[in-house]
Amino acid sequence: MTTEKLTASTGDPLVVPTHRAPGSPARFWITAYTLLLLLTGTNLPTPLYRGYEQAFGFSPLVVTLIFAVYVAALIPSLLIAGPLSDSIGRRKVLLPAVILAALGSLSFALADNVGWLFAARILQGLAVGAASGALTAALSELEPNGDRRRAALVSTVASVGGLGAGPLLAGLLAEYAPAPRVLPFVVEIVLLIPALFAMATLPTARPTTKWRPRRPSVPASVRGVFVTSGMASFLAFTVVGLFLSLVPTYVTKLSGSSNLALAGGAVALMLVCSAVAQILASGKAALGLQITGLALLAVGLVLLAVAGQVSSLSLLLIATVVGGIGQGLAFLGGITEVNRVAPPDRHADVLSSFYVVIYCGVGIPVISVGFLAGVTGLLAAVQWFAGVVAVLCLIDLLVLSRKRRNPAAA
Repeated sequence: MTTEKLTASTGDPLVVPTHRAPGSPARFWITAYTLLLLLTGTNLPTPLYRGYEQAFGFSPLVVTLIFAVYVAALIPSLLIAGPLSDSIGRRKVLLPAVILAALGSLSFALADNVGWLFAARILQGLAVGAASGALTAALSELEPNGDRRRAALVSTVASVGGLGAGPLLAGLLAEYAPAPRVLPFVVEIVLLIPALFAMATLPTARPTTKWRPRRPSVPASVRGVFVTSGMASFLAFTVVGLFLSLVPTYVTKLSGSSNLALAGGAVALMLVCSAVAQILASGKAALGLQITGLALLAVGLVLLAVAGQVSSLSLLLIATVVGGIGQGLAFLGGITEVNRVAPPDRHADVLSSFYVVIYCGVGIPVISVGFLAGVTGLLAAVQWFAGVVAVLCLIDLLVLSRKRRNPAAA
């Protein structure tokens, strides 16, 4: 067993044992491709929900419930599959995950009523839950130079890239190609074939820990970092959940256009800005990234609320760019810190718990927006949501700023 010397956010050295030799560049990048494709598939439906509403006759509230069932399937899958992959190896968890993702896309392609949509989202939730922690841990283990910071950057860019690519790809195909509710999912299934072969050939390392059912927990040694970083990422992903579920409809109301590429493009713009911000900020101090990201998130949310008030599509696009940059910085800072301190024998376990926090941010708050939209209307519901989350961002920003000034007190 070797050791890897890292530097803690306080400046103190941290020695972390590593159990696996770095992998080849090709295997590293095909693993990143798999993460990208899985998240692309789960977000293909985003610009299509308005068409589903019209075809199957349901309300925006049902859209948020479809998101809720996705998260309800994803979280148990994360909690079981993360530690399981630490015990039995990544391959035995990731190969079934890719198969489940393909079945989820197939269910969307066959959907002729709302029941199919719920079934498809459950399958996708199980797939992403099983894969998220295991793939992120695998990227750290396969990074050719053993650089965990670079592995964290690639995993966040692949994750956010998939979140953005899904709505953009589906919007373009649905608007300009035939079979708008079938073709995007057929393309996803075809693109998953290389990922399936890649996961089937992953090396199987000797297990580092014995799996057993247990309650979700985080080792005491990393709990402080986990809580502060988890809160920043939770808030960052509440904004992602809003954009993935209801902002496409928000865009169509402000623009007066039903163009699906425009609706999907707004979501993609937010996430492209997030990915670019992460690439440009690579190597910066994680705590500083979270503080800056939260400040920009708050500004972007305020602009989003004002855009609805004055019915300005251009202001909405500015809010999208600012919020996307903030989301990327907050997420990169959070996952870099957690990835850095996670012990090797519970690496995927800790990362899976972190993803539970993230996906709770994606799914749970936006449900309240769906209920509120039924009472106040969509524009007012988005404005209230944006205001509340902006305030929470500022509160967490103050906590993190205090931690940076006085780590011992924090």
